[in-house]
Amino acid sequence: MSASSHDTASEGQGMSEKSWPLWEVFVRGKRGLSHVHVGSLHAPDATMALRNARDVYTRRQEGVSLWVVRASDITASSPDERGSFFDPAADKVYRHPTFYDVPEDVEYL
Repeated sequence: MSASSHDTASEGQGMSEKSWPLWEVFVRGKRGLSHVHVGSLHAPDATMALRNARDVYTRRQEGVSLWVVRASDITASSPDERGSFFDPAADKVYRHPTFYDVPEDVEYL
């Protein structure tokens, strides 16, 4: 089947796969404390994205939790702007523990 006949056939069934939104998939492993990005997939809605993510990314039952996030809903900083984005934190010395004087009678610090 050629690409153009496949596109026509899928469009005849309603929403084509090309118009499905992109979802980012995060899996929390059995021993993990946080979710880790494992990949992306296209799906028509969140329910199908979860089902497809389960089938694709947890086939060996290594996950205990899944997150799917529509890629268009993610706001991220650019690696090219890391200097201007992260450098302002360097001039806030009060964020460093060495900024504070610890009294002598405070134990266990």
